[in-house]
Amino acid sequence: MADKKAYLLNTAQDYIFIVLGLACYAFGFTAFILPEKIVIGGVAGMASLLYYQWGIPVAWGNYGINIILLLMAAKIVGMTFVKRTVFGTTVLSLLIYLFQEIFSNVTIVTGQPFMSVVIGALLCGFGIGLTFVHNGSSGGTDIIAAMVSKHSNVTIGRMILYVDFLIISSSYLLFHSIDKIVYGVVFVMILSFVTDLVINSNRQAVQFMIFSDKWEEIADAIIRDAHRGCTILNGTGWYTKNNVTILMVMCRKIESVTIFRIVKSIDKHAFVTQSKVNGVYGRGFDHVKVKMKDISNDVRHVHPQTYYDAEGNATTKSQQA
Repeated sequence: MADKKAYLLNTAQDYIFIVLGLACYAFGFTAFILPEKIVIGGVAGMASLLYYQWGIPVAWGNYGINIILLLMAAKIVGMTFVKRTVFGTTVLSLLIYLFQEIFSNVTIVTGQPFMSVVIGALLCGFGIGLTFVHNGSSGGTDIIAAMVSKHSNVTIGRMILYVDFLIISSSYLLFHSIDKIVYGVVFVMILSFVTDLVINSNRQAVQFMIFSDKWEEIADAIIRDAHRGCTILNGTGWYTKNNVTILMVMCRKIESVTIFRIVKSIDKHAFVTQSKVNGVYGRGFDHVKVKMKDISNDVRHVHPQTYYDAEGNATTKSQQA
């Protein structure tokens, strides 16, 4: 009963922070970016183009495009991601609609579009990062980034940068303004940097060493709730001269909070160490992307070694065999 209560409390906490992150993004977008008519890329950028060209509300365009992307990505990213993204997309669209009504006739920074871009990018990047840290998604290029991250080591922020740059460049067909493209690129660069900064970029992994008498319960909970494997190590505490069992767990940096929650919910007195790992490769983590040299072609082009017998007749190694 206590475990269920703690789980519900942690889930509620995650959703609260997801809403706060989305609110931060919606505020930065509607208060600083939209009034300057700057296309920022992503689904919000595409929805902005629809708004500038045909007057379609950004919130509805954002929601419709996101639903289409989700239908395409459902089998790849999994239903858990889809459910959280539907929640995030719905909340974000509602917040954009609300904030756009509030800031449609209000200019916070007057006559300084570059400053508006910087402030808006900081707010949006922090909002996206906060949403991802708590296992949420604002939709848009986050969906594309999540799809690509399943098969690539490219960080989420960097993937957003690549996709958004294409969308920003297309805005020239509507405005014919290089300045707006430059502002859009600056926005995306700042946003991607802040996003990676918040969620501990470069897909950083960590290693846990857990010492506890309740190691079996902790291992089962980590596999069941965190979906991470555990390795059992046997050791000896030299101070007590007693045998101890150690759990070694590898996980993403953003998953470390989940591991701590599991351990402390089962054994408050557990001894836990956490260390950074430069990279983890294999099942459940990144794939080693190294080009393997094809030696078969080299073998075919290597000249056979020549030997000479006592009479001076030349033979190859293959002929000798």
